[in-house]
Formats: sequence, C-alpha cells, structure tokens
Amino acid sequence: MQTREVLCKRRISATEEKILDDSACAPPRPSFTEPCNNHSCPPEWLALDWSECTPSCGPGYRHRVVLCKSGESGDTLPESKCPKQGRPTSRVRCNLQRCPPPQWVMGPWGECSAKCGLGQEMRSVQCLTHTGQPSNECLDHQRPAAMQQCKSNCDLTLPVSTDNPEECKDVNTVAYCPLVLRFKFCSRPYFRQMCCKTCQGH
Repeated sequence: MQTREVLCKRRISATEEKILDDSACAPPRPSFTEPCNNHSCPPEWLALDWSECTPSCGPGYRHRVVLCKSGESGDTLPESKCPKQGRPTSRVRCNLQRCPPPQWVMGPWGECSAKCGLGQEMRSVQCLTHTGQPSNECLDHQRPAAMQQCKSNCDLTLPVSTDNPEECKDVNTVAYCPLVLRFKFCSRPYFRQMCCKTCQGH
C-alpha cells in the first residue's frame, strides 16, 4: 500500500495558500492510499541462528538451519522452490581454543612381585588426549616409570581363595595382570599364581 497527503487548500495569492477544513472542498475527496506491487512475492531463504562451535576445542564447525519460505504466507516450502545460487551456508569452520596437549596417565601400582623382601611392582602408563583417546604425541623423556622396586613384609602370607582352591583366577587388579603378560612375567611362579587366568597358555 502506498499513501499520499490530501489537503483542502485555497490559493490566496500567487505565492500563498491556506489550508482549510476538508468540508470546504467539493467532494469526492481524492484517495490518499492505493495498493502497489500487486505481483506475488517470490520464495526466499531464511537462515536461523548459528549453533555453538563443536567440539569445544580444536578445529570444529558451527551449524544452522536454512529454510525456504514463502514470501507471502511464510509457509515452509521445498528447497527446490528457492534459488540455488542464493542459499545461505549452513556450516562454517570455527576454533574456540586450542585443546590441551596429550598427557601421560598412570594407573595404580600393582602387587609387589616378591612374597618376601625386595621385588618389583608395575603400573600402566599411557599417553592420552584430553578426551581419553590414545596418542603418540607425549614427550618420551617425561614418561613416568612403569616399574619400580618394592619391599614385601616377610610376615604376610599370600591370599588364598577359600571358595575353591583349585579355581584359576586373577588375584590382583584387572589393570595389573595384563602388564604381567605384556612384560612376559608369567614364567615366574609368583606372577603365574597371582595372574593365573591371564597367564593360562603363556
């Protein structure tokens, strides 16, 4: 719709006019509005807000929903109705911050290898990313020791399963016995007894 001003005026002189009440002018009063742009509006793209950057560190992406809308009713239309060239992008690269570097992560120390006196104990040492994935980017010279010397009290006796003495099972923690197997300690009687199930067949 377009509008215009319609006034009732009386010319007093060549350079002066006076605005009068509308009733002073003869009807009909000219229209001060009329329709315009009577052709249909074409469909158009509508882009919604961007999402947060994912993941929260390192290279990532922001996403947004892009819709094809009717220019008049605002209804959602198939994307084929909107011009292909003008479609807004729905994904952009982003990088909020650098990810923490991978770090050496240690497990708990296992049992001492000696029944009595000096022996050795082991633990798992892994290079992991901030999300817990294995990595090979940790510095070797910073790698913590996976084995150290230990001393067992000679007064203590080995734990014995009272449920079924014949049953072959791992007495130690789950993380400990795989290390025994990895370092080929199953040939030693103490380790073979403590990790019976893991050492079977090795």
